[in-house]
Amino acid sequence: MSKVLFSTWQGEFIDNRGLPKEEWKESNFKLPVNYDGDRNSKIFIGWNGLVLFDEGVDVVKAACEYAAQYQIYSEACGRCAPGRWGGRILYDMFDKIARGEGSKADVAHLKEVSETMMKTSKCEIGRTVPKPLLDVLEHFKDEVDDLIANQKKSPDYDNEAINYIAKVTAPCIDACPDHVDIPAYIEGVRDLNFIDSLKATKKTMPLAHTCGRVCPHPCEDECRRANLDEPISIMELKRIGADYETDYGMNFNYPYEQKPLNGKKVAIVGAGPAGLTGAYYLALEGVACDVYDELPVLGGEVAVGVPEYRMPYEKYKKDIDAVGALEGVNFITNTRVTADMLRKFEKEYDAILLATGTRLSKKVRAKNEDPSLEGYWPAIPFLDRINLSVKWGLAEPVDLTGKTIVCVGGGFTSMDVVRCAIRANAKKVIMLYRRSEEIIIGNTSYEEYHEAVEEGVEFIFYSAIEEIIAKDGKIEKLKVNKFELVPDPNGGRAQLVKIEGADFELECDYLIPAVSQDADLSYIPEEWELELTSWNTLKTDGTTYQTSRKGVFAAGDCEYGPMTIVNAVGQAKRAASVISRYVQTGEISLLDEEIMEDHLRKLKVYDKKEKVTGWVPGLPREVSEKLGVDERKYSQEEVNFGFTREQAVNEASRCMRCYYIAMVAV
Repeated sequence: MSKVLFSTWQGEFIDNRGLPKEEWKESNFKLPVNYDGDRNSKIFIGWNGLVLFDEGVDVVKAACEYAAQYQIYSEACGRCAPGRWGGRILYDMFDKIARGEGSKADVAHLKEVSETMMKTSKCEIGRTVPKPLLDVLEHFKDEVDDLIANQKKSPDYDNEAINYIAKVTAPCIDACPDHVDIPAYIEGVRDLNFIDSLKATKKTMPLAHTCGRVCPHPCEDECRRANLDEPISIMELKRIGADYETDYGMNFNYPYEQKPLNGKKVAIVGAGPAGLTGAYYLALEGVACDVYDELPVLGGEVAVGVPEYRMPYEKYKKDIDAVGALEGVNFITNTRVTADMLRKFEKEYDAILLATGTRLSKKVRAKNEDPSLEGYWPAIPFLDRINLSVKWGLAEPVDLTGKTIVCVGGGFTSMDVVRCAIRANAKKVIMLYRRSEEIIIGNTSYEEYHEAVEEGVEFIFYSAIEEIIAKDGKIEKLKVNKFELVPDPNGGRAQLVKIEGADFELECDYLIPAVSQDADLSYIPEEWELELTSWNTLKTDGTTYQTSRKGVFAAGDCEYGPMTIVNAVGQAKRAASVISRYVQTGEISLLDEEIMEDHLRKLKVYDKKEKVTGWVPGLPREVSEKLGVDERKYSQEEVNFGFTREQAVNEASRCMRCYYIAMVAV
């Protein structure tokens, strides 16, 4: 909740003008009252209206600056006359009024052009920018009339002390932990400019091959197209540009030219998605990086945990090679970093980024659970063995012929376990999950779950192991409890309640716990006394990713706990940005772009209840071809073939280009 002077945000109307501050009504939205540290916002203008935070704000000048931001950005499209030329008129007319040369006719012209743009622009940026400008003309009419009648400049017209900070976003961009410019890369696919598409992705996402295949795509959950029919297949469109680059043997494309090395150097512990991302963006800024990893191969858990059929290593290696090709990046594998090494790093490097992931499998908390039992095989070691064998021949192949496998979990790791077990020729594969089918789909994806079902995995929902039954040190069977979801009569959260008498036993050769993972932080010097979270991960402020020790940063699973690749990339991208400035100045700071990202995420860009009009509904979402069930069950070939060129263009054409502009004055 925020106390505001005036607001028209998202249909909310608050007018506290003339009232003492203690009597001000509060907004229901998380508006950026405090911009950053000691700086408070004066005004916030965006696609859904405008908000004033204090008296004395020059609303007309702010409206002029907002219109200017549209004009700057609209050149990126220019596909319709209302958007292209209307935007210019909005700025010209507001600037004319603000500099004391306006007329009543200009106001009438502004209203006419604004209404035309809102009705006829092809994309959301043209439809939404006029909204707050019309609010200014309606609710601040006296201020506008005064400038016109007296032919005087608005109070802040020549005030260079006020900083107007704008950010272009979209619901999908806001939902993406890495804030990838999704409409831009989709537009590149639609226009057959695949390298432009890739460059748009790589501004914030270096692992385009990877996240084009195994991202859980939270962006699709906040795609405005879903308010009309179905969300855009955002993830699959991401891989188009990356595959085009490598399929045609092109040189690596980077978002901008690498800056010369500046003599600063960072130690990165962990060569998974977070470590790779940190090295990528630090190197682009001219900061050299030594990246250490205890595994014999690069890529972290994606390399040894994500199966070949879902993420071919040769594709992932293209992303890794693009990082390694940057000057100043040095990979050191087969090296487990120790506390003594970290003490040395602190003296030899300008900063340290910890990106070690979470590779300790948690127990299922059943009676008689003992990791030393024969047949007890935690998910991480199981997937390591599978992938080190399949991808590099560095381990003995896993043969589960005639065996019954029971996996406990409900996320991507457990899904990888059961589908790998199928491919290792298991007789029977069962997944036990305490919750529902709907939740397991939400934890992973619709495609992942249904492909597992097609391959023969048996899912038993609302179930949990009570006891592990072993004989002579070997697991023989499991006692399983059944649960039901019982609504709370007081309207609270429904509770899982054990169904008495519904217990059953399962024969079991291998029990594979995949409920979650812990971070192994034993390599960190005790005297550093790094602050930890309640989940025993490294605590940071969540925005700059510096730990409680100056110069030591953390990103990825070791900071947050087991997360998705795109989350790890988003954290490491931000950490690299902060570190690149820290090693030069010794100060911790965020860019305005990053501050605005955080504000907009709290505010929420996507409105699930919005009624979308002006677009043709019912356009079917393209579905890529998959390897047939009978072929893929006994194969490590990639299951998803991806879109054909025609499918990709068709799917990209469904995108509504939902760009919005937000602006704060401080």
